[in-house]
Amino acid sequence: MTRTTTVPLERLRADLDQFYARHLQLLDSGRAEEWAATFTADGTFQLPGRPGPSRGRAELAEGARRAGAAQREAGETHRHWHGMLDVEARPDGSVGVRCYALVYLTPRGGDPRLHRSCVCEDVLVRVDGSWLVRSRVVTRDGH
Repeated sequence: MTRTTTVPLERLRADLDQFYARHLQLLDSGRAEEWAATFTADGTFQLPGRPGPSRGRAELAEGARRAGAAQREAGETHRHWHGMLDVEARPDGSVGVRCYALVYLTPRGGDPRLHRSCVCEDVLVRVDGSWLVRSRVVTRDGH
């Protein structure tokens, strides 16, 4: 793991912006396995209303496949956007990122609308030169 505390903040933010752009476009395009590969092998993802987090790439990919299938069946397109990143380089080399996560829903033949407004808290680690999500906790506004 590369220690991130030696990377200038501007470079770190640019790297993370690129990471999230790719990460979320993989999810939105239905590339579940590739999206799950952007988590560590034992990565966790906690969503509101679930009794516990999804753990590991296989479980994460299965959840993304199920969500994508449900969206296609409903005739919906979802687009995720992460913004307002608050980045904290940690002494152990990991990075904490707290951001606003918006999900836009567009029904087939309809207009896009804001579907969800959330806060996403990630812990990212650098493995073999790439950023990976070690843990993610999402909280929904209004819940």
